[in-house]
Formats: sequence, structure tokens, C-alpha cells
Amino acid sequence: MKASDRKLARVIDATEPVDSKAWRKARPLGDPFSVLVYSIIGQQISGYAARAIAGRLQERFGGRMPSPAELLTLDAADFRAIGFSGRKVEYVRSLAEHIISGELQVDHLDKLSDDEVRDQITASRGLGRWTADMFLLINLERPDILPVGDLGIRSAVQRLYRLDHLPSPREVDAIGEKWRPNRSLASLYLWASSRARPKPAKRTPSVAAR
Repeated sequence: MKASDRKLARVIDATEPVDSKAWRKARPLGDPFSVLVYSIIGQQISGYAARAIAGRLQERFGGRMPSPAELLTLDAADFRAIGFSGRKVEYVRSLAEHIISGELQVDHLDKLSDDEVRDQITASRGLGRWTADMFLLINLERPDILPVGDLGIRSAVQRLYRLDHLPSPREVDAIGEKWRPNRSLASLYLWASSRARPKPAKRTPSVAAR
């Protein structure tokens, strides 16, 4: 990957090595339904608020996330008390219904191709390409995923290539072609580059210390 892109190679060399396993553990994990519900909860709100709402949802079911059928037993008042907006109620209900109907085969996503996973996830209301890509990268640990719609990725690409504009998802996709088949790792380094401190330079021992 470094050989294919000198600019990305400089980012990798200037950033502490990325531990993909540790990175994934810091993100929401669990069964696919719970992960996708959490993705909906977290849309357009802070991480703190999302965790609070998810916590109240779990409290309703004895400290665990509900199954699709259990979630559908909640009425509008229940959802409001937990903290869901009306739109997000529609989204989580759509998700549960897609799973119960078999349209979204959550227990078999790991057996599908990347594009098939995207098609199944985005068929549910409120779940878009970004959610599908993050699910592929984090939960299915697919090696060649570039979340082109992610603002952090787009901003990192803008800095990396010194662009005078925030690149569109299509532009990021075109630039990322050279990183195949390791675009997941490239994504982790792009995210890391946004907040990482440079590696400390190697110090040459002083004459007195030799």
C-alpha cells in the first residue's frame, strides 16, 4: 500500500502503528441487529447522548438490547420516554420488520459479498451507505472498505492531497482505487492521521552518553 501512494506512505510513517483489533473494540459491537439499532440511535447526535439513549433502551429489557420482535412491542410513548425522535422510531421499526420478514438476513451477512451486504442494509429506511460501510469494516472486518461518505475520511484526503475543497465521495473513491485491496487499513490510517501526534524522532546519543 505504501508503494502505491507516496503521500499515504508519509502518513503511515508519521503515525503510530494502527492496531485494528483495538480500534474495533472501541466501537459498538454485538449482534448485527443491536449494532444497526445503535447506528440509528447515533445519527446526528453526540456519542454521549447516543450511549444514554441506548442505555435506557437496554434498561427496558433487563440490561440487554431487544430482539427485533421485542423492539416492535414498544409503542410511540415508550420510544419517546427512551429518547427516540419520531423519525428514528420509523427507522428502528423498519429495521426490525426487515429482519423479521427475512429481507435483511442478519445471521448470514458474513457470507455475502460487500455489495450484497450494502444492498441488504440500505434497503431498510434510515440506513445508508455510510452505515453499511462501517458495519463491513468494523463488524465483518472486511479488508477492502473505504467509507467514502465519512467526513473524517474526506477531510483527511483533503489534507493529504492539499485539495482546495472537501472532496466528494466520488472523488475519494477514485483516489482510493490505488489502495486496493487494503482500503480498510488505509481508512484507519486516515482517521488516525486526523488526531495522531507525530512519532518522536530518534535521538542521537550525546557524546557524554556514548
